[in-house]
Amino acid sequence: MPRGLDCYAVAAEAGLSAERLKSLSAVALQAAKRGGDTLMRHFGKLNSIQEKGRSGDLVTAADHAAEAEVLGLLSRLTPEIAVLAEESGASDHVADLCWCVDPLDGTTNFAHSYPLFATSIGLVWRDQPVLGAISVPFLNEMYWCCPGEGSFLNDQKISVSDCSSLEESLLVTGFAYDRREVLDNNYAEFAWMTHRTRGVRRGGAAAVDLAFVAAGRLDGYWERGLAPWDLAAGAALVQLAGGVVNDYRGESFQLHSGRILATGTALHHPLKQELAKVSPMPGEGYGVHQDVGS
Repeated sequence: MPRGLDCYAVAAEAGLSAERLKSLSAVALQAAKRGGDTLMRHFGKLNSIQEKGRSGDLVTAADHAAEAEVLGLLSRLTPEIAVLAEESGASDHVADLCWCVDPLDGTTNFAHSYPLFATSIGLVWRDQPVLGAISVPFLNEMYWCCPGEGSFLNDQKISVSDCSSLEESLLVTGFAYDRREVLDNNYAEFAWMTHRTRGVRRGGAAAVDLAFVAAGRLDGYWERGLAPWDLAAGAALVQLAGGVVNDYRGESFQLHSGRILATGTALHHPLKQELAKVSPMPGEGYGVHQDVGS
C-alpha cells in the first residue's frame, strides 16, 4: 500500500522540535480565529460578489478582508515562513516551509448565507502538511492539530470514526470548478457511492469536510481538483486524528495533485476499492469498470 500522509515524519524531516511545533500550532490557531472572526463580521452583509475567471469561482470582500487579517498576523508572528494564499496569488516557487492560507473556504456557501464555510491555515513542508487550524465560525468550532498533541475540536480531542462498512458509512465529496468541461468530474463516483452507502453529502467547503471526517461525524471524503490551501490543514487534521490520507486513487498523497482520499483506517481500503470501479475510460466514455472485482 502506498505510504499515506505522516505528519510526524514530515515534522521530523523538517527539523521541527516539539516546542517549535507547539508554537506554530498556536500561531495557526490564532490566525484561523482571526480569519473566522472577520468572516462573521461580513456574514449576511455582502454587497459585492465577483467571479475570478471560472464560472462559479467566486470572491467577495470577505475573502479579501479575512486574508488581509490573516497575512498581517502571520507576517508579524512568523516573518521567516513563506505564505501561499488563495486571493493574493500563488507562487510555484515557495520555500520548503510555508503557510497555506484559505481565508474563506466555501465562498459560494458564504455568498448565499449558507453556514458551512471556514478559514483554513495549514503549515506545509515540501508539499506535505505538518499541522494546521480550521475555524468554522458560524458553528463556533475551532479545529486544530499538532504532531505530538493530536487533533482537537475546541478543547476536546477528536478521532476519526471506526466505521469499516461502506453500507453503514456516511461520506462527503465535492465537485471542481471545471466539472462542466471535463469527464473526470466526480459525477459518476458520486452516483456510484450514493447507492453503496447510507449517503454522500456535498458540503461545499473542503476544509469543513475534512474537519468533520477528523471528528468522526463523516466516515470518509474524496475529491479532485483542489488547491493546496483547500487541503493543507484538513489533511493534517484527519491524519493526526488517526485517519489515513492518500491520493483518492490510493497513491501517495501529494498536496499539489489536488486529489485526496481521507478516511478512518478501517474504511480506507473498501472506499479505495469501490472508487477504483469508476473512472474515465479513454475512448469508451465515462462509467463503471465492469472488469474490476469487489
